[in-house]
Amino acid sequence: MQVLRIAMVVAGGLALLACQPQDRRSGFWLNGEAAEFPADWSFVEQHQEIAIQVSSPYLLPHSVTIWCAHVDGRLYIAAGRAATKNWPGWVDDDPNVRLKIGERVYEAVLVELEGPDQIRPVQERYAVKYDLGGGSGADGGSRYWRVEPGQTGTD
Repeated sequence: MQVLRIAMVVAGGLALLACQPQDRRSGFWLNGEAAEFPADWSFVEQHQEIAIQVSSPYLLPHSVTIWCAHVDGRLYIAAGRAATKNWPGWVDDDPNVRLKIGERVYEAVLVELEGPDQIRPVQERYAVKYDLGGGSGADGGSRYWRVEPGQTGTD
């Protein structure tokens, strides 16, 4: 009986650790088919949500679902009300991330956008993609990043 309890606890723990994010529920590791970093990200137009996995200070990865947009074939992500979320700060500490789009997982590095000239075209694309009623989707507390190629074979 004791062995069964231990097995159940271990199985439950493994299930929890394998948990991927869904909607507003966060997760841990992203799994899927490893994919080459594309030269053109325009295919993300078909995906309303993608998942991002960041390093956390807890020795476990943290993953959430986010929106994304492309401008001129480059991929951008954002965090609305970034000060209310942990993951943007963790990206400050380690910009190496994994992105899951469909069933494919991409290694990437995030580069934060600075200034209205960099941010405005991305806000405009978000407004069109997510039908934000002509607004940019900017709430004053949003942060935006450009997705660049990361190192392959890392977690």
